[in-house]
Amino acid sequence: MFGFLKRDKDKKRPQLTDMDNNPLSHGDIVLSQRYELGKCRLILTDDDFIYESLENGKKVSWIKMIDATTERQKVKRIQVSV
Repeated sequence: MFGFLKRDKDKKRPQLTDMDNNPLSHGDIVLSQRYELGKCRLILTDDDFIYESLENGKKVSWIKMIDATTERQKVKRIQVSV
């Protein structure tokens, strides 16, 4: 109708980087520095990126993992997705 309630289909996804400035992508295995997640897999859902703990199954949005000073993710990449 007016268009202000429509989703922006061309919405750009953020380019995520770990603490060492390595780019992160869907499927990467990382070591979380927050929320006691331990080893996690970065997953791209329909709407956003989430971290899913391989140790306890908890899921956390990428937004909660941003370091305020560097604007990077508070994770260290362990394994690159294949």
